[in-house]
Amino acid sequence: MIYSFKGFIPVVHETSFVHPQAAVTGNVIIGKHCYIGPGAALRGDWGAIILEDGCNVQENCTIHMFPGTTVLLKEASHIGHGAIIHGATIGRNCLVGMNSVIMDHVILGDECIVGALSFIKEGDVFETRSLILGNPAKKIKEVSDEMIAWKTKGTQLYQQLPAAMKNEWKPCEPLHEVEPDRPHQDILYETWKTINTGQKK
Repeated sequence: MIYSFKGFIPVVHETSFVHPQAAVTGNVIIGKHCYIGPGAALRGDWGAIILEDGCNVQENCTIHMFPGTTVLLKEASHIGHGAIIHGATIGRNCLVGMNSVIMDHVILGDECIVGALSFIKEGDVFETRSLILGNPAKKIKEVSDEMIAWKTKGTQLYQQLPAAMKNEWKPCEPLHEVEPDRPHQDILYETWKTINTGQKK
């Protein structure tokens, strides 16, 4: 669902994947190896939205702005399920946790991590490698090398996903029962808690 608006046609690099149930409107520029999940809404009607290479915007995210504002997601930004980005700049290799809200004129420095359900109020600026939590959100500590390595690995999975979707994804009719030889899925990634406590599912 890609729409022009007032003469602005979205630009999507051929290596990126935009789910047909996402809505991309107007002045939106999507770089290489980006993933836009179903239910995501990127509304470039009143201002621009720029996704640099390797970003992902997951299911049911909203990206919008006040008139005349540019929303910028720098390279390898990772926007978790249900998050809202409104008129903000997200630094390179940042992670925005699920259902977080990032308000207007917020600037996240590179390699910040925002915890799930956080609310960052208008105009807040965070330095590089801030771990940010809460409502209103505050920096609680520095992001460690181990944390950013974990984040980067997760984002790499999403950078590989557009090609996999183009090669493996297709509409189908559901089965009526589970087939006896249904394969297991590989564990490609583990939660931060699992890694740090040694817990296994």
